Amino acid sequence: MQKLILLDLLAQNQTTCSFAFDQITPQNAPLRLNPDTASIGFIYRHKGEMMNLFGLFFGLPVEVQNTTMGHTDTGQGQDTELSKRLVEEGYHLFEAYIETTAEDAWQDSIETPFFGTVSRTRLLGHVLFHTAHHAGQISLTLRRGQKFD
Repeated sequence: MQKLILLDLLAQNQTTCSFAFDQITPQNAPLRLNPDTASIGFIYRHKGEMMNLFGLFFGLPVEVQNTTMGHTDTGQGQDTELSKRLVEEGYHLFEAYIETTAEDAWQDSIETPFFGTVSRTRLLGHVLFHTAHHAGQISLTLRRGQKFD
């Protein structure tokens, strides 16, 4: 039962976030809320990278390189197709992980540098929150953003 709930939560996150993610184009990727904020493209790229890199905490093999966390937006999000693939790979990664993880393992502890020791369930919850948070930023920027030179 727990596996079905987690898969439903993942699917709903993907559906909800797709309302923002599906609107991203090369034309609107440079939009920002102000000159000091990250662009839509950068946030989208960050989302794809981090969704995969969070897999490292779960012991999953990941080949994605971090170009956004702790970095300034210097155009890393220009390739919106790459970012889209990274996000899709992240969802597939977690779907497979949920499918293959034993029910009783979801309460096992995982050490993180951000939250200390948390259960797998809590960490998955954070992955979903992080994705939704950035989808919200993108939605706002799609609506109110501007191109700054």
